[in-house]
Amino acid sequence: MCTPSLVQPRDIRRLRDLTRYRRTLIRERTAEKQRVEKLLEDAQIKLSSVVSDIFGMSGRAMLEAMIGGERDPAVLAQLAIGRMRAKLTVLREALTGHFDDHHAFICRMMLDRIDDITRQAAELTARIEEQIAPFADAAARLDEIPGVGRTGAQELIAEIGVDMTRFPDAAHLVSWAKFAPIDKNSAGKKKTASTGKGNPWLGATIGEIISAAARTDTFLAERYQRIARRRGKRRAIVAVGNSVLTIIWHLLADPQASYRDLGPGYCESRISAQRRQRNLIRQLERLTGQRAALQPAA
Repeated sequence: MCTPSLVQPRDIRRLRDLTRYRRTLIRERTAEKQRVEKLLEDAQIKLSSVVSDIFGMSGRAMLEAMIGGERDPAVLAQLAIGRMRAKLTVLREALTGHFDDHHAFICRMMLDRIDDITRQAAELTARIEEQIAPFADAAARLDEIPGVGRTGAQELIAEIGVDMTRFPDAAHLVSWAKFAPIDKNSAGKKKTASTGKGNPWLGATIGEIISAAARTDTFLAERYQRIARRRGKRRAIVAVGNSVLTIIWHLLADPQASYRDLGPGYCESRISAQRRQRNLIRQLERLTGQRAALQPAA
């Protein structure tokens, strides 16, 4: 299968520059947040074990208070708002440590860096919204796919473009993105084979889409869970990524197309009763570690 020329038009290339830099900044912000958590652990502050997001309103207020010189766990715990106030006792324990001026100095710089990155990412998003305006219809159609979202749609258009004449069919797009399964046989034996290295930016976006879609009640989620149970998560990601890219090709190739979910029971409905019976027997054997055989009902 030949590789299509993917020299994108200037407006797509500029959009790609913006979305890639935004993703880079988000990665840097995540790394900086992890450094804050490590700093707190060094000070024996276990805030992240109680607060799901220490950079939310409650967690940020506590961090700012500690940086400002407050060290009393009871006073810091009282800064919790909403449902977090039901955890005051646990919070006091988590905020008991030896956070001092040294930690406060470093934490201040880290939080300022996080705020700077957040501001820059917001500016990039505003610019991306302007740049993607000519492709708003295509972005809206992609947004209909479970797990994509507006950010995902922007990144997909930036990496793939909107002109699907570059790909004769969906299989060419899947192959170019390196999400096509490879069947490697030697001497009658199947061997594991990598799909190859594709566009890492597109791969990261597809991976996030699959992760989000897997938590929905849709065809893609059922497909992921079904394959992951039998063949592992890595193969499930490749298979569902294949499906997602196929859907993307059809939606971009036909401006009149819209996404219609097949439903979580689609694959099950197409499996024959005999095959379903075999699958259930295999599951039972894996659970019990014993051979199972069916007996006629009384």
